[in-house]
Amino acid sequence: MAKSEFLNVLEARGFIHQCTDMEGLDALFVNEKPVAAYIGFDCTAPSLHAGSLMQIMLLRWLQKCGHKPIVLMGGGTTKVGDPSGKDESRKLLSDDQIQQNMDGIKKVFSQYLKFGDGPTDAIMVNNDDWLKNINYIEFLRDYGKHFSVNRMMSMDSVKLRLEREQHLSFLEFNYMILQAYDFVELNKRYNCRLQFGGSDQWGNIINGTELYRHLNPREIISSGFTKTKEQASEIVKQKQRDYSLKHDVFGLTTPLLTTASGAKMGKSADGAVWLDAEMLSPYDYWQYWRNADDRDVGKFLRLFTELSLDEIAKLEALKDSQINDAKKILANEVTALCHGKDAAQKAADTAQKTFEQGQLGDDLPTIEIPRKELEAGIPAFDLLKRASLAESGGEARRLITGGGAKLNDEKIVDANQPISLTHANSNGVIKLSAGKKRHVLVKVV
Repeated sequence: MAKSEFLNVLEARGFIHQCTDMEGLDALFVNEKPVAAYIGFDCTAPSLHAGSLMQIMLLRWLQKCGHKPIVLMGGGTTKVGDPSGKDESRKLLSDDQIQQNMDGIKKVFSQYLKFGDGPTDAIMVNNDDWLKNINYIEFLRDYGKHFSVNRMMSMDSVKLRLEREQHLSFLEFNYMILQAYDFVELNKRYNCRLQFGGSDQWGNIINGTELYRHLNPREIISSGFTKTKEQASEIVKQKQRDYSLKHDVFGLTTPLLTTASGAKMGKSADGAVWLDAEMLSPYDYWQYWRNADDRDVGKFLRLFTELSLDEIAKLEALKDSQINDAKKILANEVTALCHGKDAAQKAADTAQKTFEQGQLGDDLPTIEIPRKELEAGIPAFDLLKRASLAESGGEARRLITGGGAKLNDEKIVDANQPISLTHANSNGVIKLSAGKKRHVLVKVV
């Protein structure tokens, strides 16, 4: 059992997969406060999705336990692309696209972390600040010599791509060196001592800790603390004696998270479960968690909420239909963290009206259709597609043929059935449904 509060929380809630030196890291958290730790996020989309939620909650717990989170935005590494877990090269983005994505991701983090200038306030930094000015020859000379190509070829992120005979560019091959260099820069600039990541990042994280140890005496010299390599090495040894540490920096990974059905976390039948309300409504986000598999409820409560472990134990012990009460609590808690308590309550109220009282919930996803279009009538398959209840006209037709499409809670039997103003209620609203749990309101404007 860990002695530090932070690692105790991680162990009890299931956040820990691998650590470079658990005993040493525990000693660091006991003896030094605050400890600065980081996770890197590349800017490949305008928001993060639920697949990143474990890492986000990790940083949140770090701050709650009195330490300092560093959110590293990969403005530079996004231009390269991490091959980990990928079968093909990442699409390269322009500087403007990267900046737009970065701005969107910043909005997400503001819900989970307190940013500022205080000792435990989170900071957000961009690795393009130091990567964009690298002199290639000097970088290879000073840092490239510490990386073995033989070893890099054996890492899963590279090996799996080669085994599948998928193209791996030299650009992507450089990614792990740049990530390792990020750790060195963050240590030098912010005294960052720990890197977090998913289990697929283990090899990259190890590279960062090892590069630091190769460079550490020289970095101390360049910082002006001492004049010789021997003196610098003695300082490092003294640090290690003081904290009983094997290494001065650490890496920790979270387990690969899948749902009980084997699906990748953060994906649903409708696509990514985005954390930005403009990309996925709070109601749809709430519904994603409300529809969790019974077997996942306890795990999700531990990882994605701040409820006490005693309360979680009671909730996950519920059986049969009572487990639905635990799912509602899960949905409320997770949505409140991401979108605020008011949005979570509105989503819960809407679900109750829609599913338990048969009413039109106020917070259901809504689209607006001009009155003129509805006067003429819109084919049912087309309106389902426009309401994002189907990705294509063909999918909408299959939904109707399979009996899964409804208009004002009545089954649609003809894909070409015109939906018009006659179907709107007194408030000018039409309800469309796909299955039992997906609903959209069509508002006449």
